[in-house]
Amino acid sequence: MSYVLRRVGQAVLVLALAYTAAYLLLAALPGDAVIARYGSPELGLTPEQIEAIRQSLGADQPLIVQYVRSIAGFLTGDFGYSVASGAAVSDLIATALPPTLTLAVLGLALAVFLAVTIAFTATYGAGRGLRRVFRGIPPLFVSLPVFWIGIILIQVFSFRLGLVPVIGANPVQALILPVITLAIPIASPLSQVLMRSIDEVREQPFVAVVRARGASTPWLLWRNVARNALLPTLTMAGLLFGELVGGAVVTETVFARAGIGQLTAQAVANRDTPVLLAVVVISTVAFVVINLIVDLLYPVLDARLRTAGRARGSVAAPREEAADRAVDELVDAEVGAPAAAAASRGGNR
Repeated sequence: MSYVLRRVGQAVLVLALAYTAAYLLLAALPGDAVIARYGSPELGLTPEQIEAIRQSLGADQPLIVQYVRSIAGFLTGDFGYSVASGAAVSDLIATALPPTLTLAVLGLALAVFLAVTIAFTATYGAGRGLRRVFRGIPPLFVSLPVFWIGIILIQVFSFRLGLVPVIGANPVQALILPVITLAIPIASPLSQVLMRSIDEVREQPFVAVVRARGASTPWLLWRNVARNALLPTLTMAGLLFGELVGGAVVTETVFARAGIGQLTAQAVANRDTPVLLAVVVISTVAFVVINLIVDLLYPVLDARLRTAGRARGSVAAPREEAADRAVDELVDAEVGAPAAAAASRGGNR
């Protein structure tokens, strides 16, 4: 519980710092959002009317007062009103968030599937040539810009092959190319970290022990190597989740999808500070929550962390002995008592 409370406190601190940094950077931009939106001669507004708009939005008050008011509003769920449209920011976010969440979740799921497929084929694939080809895929994918991937997919699968329509597509068809576009850049670092982790775990002593006790190759792969190799990959997945928002901005712009990305692009063009601050807060909350979940999953997946945590409560238990016991417990739990008994009989003979 103390660990969870400490992590939540760190999350709140990160959220406050991110909000403050975004607020100061947006305030430092040259120009005036109200003048840029309502000062056009085509609207025919008088200076008195523009000043009334500034007062209604609170833009006429000092910066520190606006900052405190915006913080108080966010704490109470009031994100303010859009400078560009006058609509409530909470309504705009509620409308734009579900499509982006759908795109992000499907993109992350496809990225994980691609990363696992590439990593295990590059490590356990049949033939050195096949393994070498798959090891060269991540550096290729990571070098491709998101907007270029989207344009190429549209050119090939929509215009050339006609497999996925761009105009008049149903909801499922409209998700295929954006999900692939979002997944490819994220799958590259995930597969690289997973391949490196698999190579390191395969050299660990407990893997040799499990193999010596009679475990088959599939059992060794999925119950021992994969389970331990996924830990660094989980960390990388949590860190890359923040890139989903940035990738969604480009992807939704390329494919003309309504969502947080398109809302952010419009807010940047109109210098709509309330909308941009709301997007920053939502992105930071999602990033912090995902990484908190990843941290809490570590002890669930790694028995050594649970054993080390219990050993820290006892002064007499050294860390090395706790780690050794954790490895023995892991081996016994994974292989099972019959295999261990058989190995013991063989050693006696």
